Amino acid sequence: MTLTGQRRGRKIMMTPGELDEFLTRQRTCRVATVSQDGTPHVSALWFAWDGASLWLYSVVRSRRWAQLRRDPRVAVVVDSGEEYDELRGVELSGRVAFVGEVPRTGELCAELDTPEALFARKYFGLDELPHDGQHAWARLTPEKTVSWDFGKLGSS
Repeated sequence: MTLTGQRRGRKIMMTPGELDEFLTRQRTCRVATVSQDGTPHVSALWFAWDGASLWLYSVVRSRRWAQLRRDPRVAVVVDSGEEYDELRGVELSGRVAFVGEVPRTGELCAELDTPEALFARKYFGLDELPHDGQHAWARLTPEKTVSWDFGKLGSS
C-alpha cells in the first residue's frame, strides 16, 4: 500500500505493517458520502481489507449506495480507543469502484473471491459469504491515507 506523505503527525503515523494489521482487525468503519445538494452523510458499515483496498458491503437500497452511485468520491474512517493514549485510526479517501452484480446474488466473479472470503470469516465465521440479494460491493483503493496512533507519543 502506498501511504500519502503525512506532513503533520509523522510521529504518530502508523507504519504500513501497523496500518495493515489495524484495518484487518477492526470491524466497523464510518463512510462519508455527499448528497446531490452537497449535504454530507456519514454511516457505519462493515468492511473487508485485503491489504490494498477497503471493500464496502452495502445495502443497495440505502442512501449511502445511492449517493456513491451518483458520486463515487468517499472518505472512510476506521478508529478505536477510549483514552487519549489509546486513540488509533486511519482515514482513507478516494473513489469507489463497483464490483460484481448489483445486488450481489453470488454469480462467479473472481475479483470478489478474496474480499468475500475475508468478510465471511470476519463477521460470520464462515468460509463462504451467504448472498441475500440486498447487498453489493464497492472497492475503495485509497488515493490518500492518513493514520494516527497516539500511543506512540508516550514512547518518545
